[in-house]
Amino acid sequence: MSQAKYKRVIIKISGEALSGSKGNGFDHDYIDKVVDQLLEARKLGVEIGIVVGGGNFWRGRQGGEMDRSQADHIGMLATVMNALALQDAIERKGVPTRVQTALTITRVAEPYILRRALKHLEKGRVVIFACGTGNPFFSTDTAASLRAAEIKADVLLLAKNIDGIYDSDPKLNPNAKKYDKIAYIDFIKQGLKAMDTTAVTMCMETKIPILAFGLDEENAIVKAVKGESLGTWIC
Repeated sequence: MSQAKYKRVIIKISGEALSGSKGNGFDHDYIDKVVDQLLEARKLGVEIGIVVGGGNFWRGRQGGEMDRSQADHIGMLATVMNALALQDAIERKGVPTRVQTALTITRVAEPYILRRALKHLEKGRVVIFACGTGNPFFSTDTAASLRAAEIKADVLLLAKNIDGIYDSDPKLNPNAKKYDKIAYIDFIKQGLKAMDTTAVTMCMETKIPILAFGLDEENAIVKAVKGESLGTWIC
């Protein structure tokens, strides 16, 4: 078995990804397939942190006229449900896992403490970060960039429901061009929507490369940690 290219990674998994083809809630069979990939990557010696979104339960725009801060806090709570579901799926396969939340919910998870997170990673535990940054107006993409910088991850892996980054939405434009690589600044200048601009800016400033790839590709996470060719690099 070939070796991993990276020692420590942050994987951003959208909430929509956990719903599989259902579009909302949980698709437990699909979650198990994702977990199998995560654990194969872990067997290669990779320390894995996961930032999970909440879009399978709540997106801020659903709030309508609701106060934005209130809507964003509901979204943060949605990420906790996803984090606990992932934790359960991973631990049923015998791998120790910790959920850390940016909001204090000590009955179900640890509060986010950087030194404790690093200790968990060093001991081979998978750490799942929930509640985004703990602040409204910041996406879970930005939380992934922040946690990647804090734990000194080698790369941010952006696992999506599409196989990379395009110059326009390939679902709407059949002639959309896929990028193999794009500079941080070009991503920002072109106003691409595959990742939050604040998140890309943070990775640019901290020099953390981003690999956006499709989670549906066979063994995509394992290929990503091995450095194999797939998806799109933002670097």
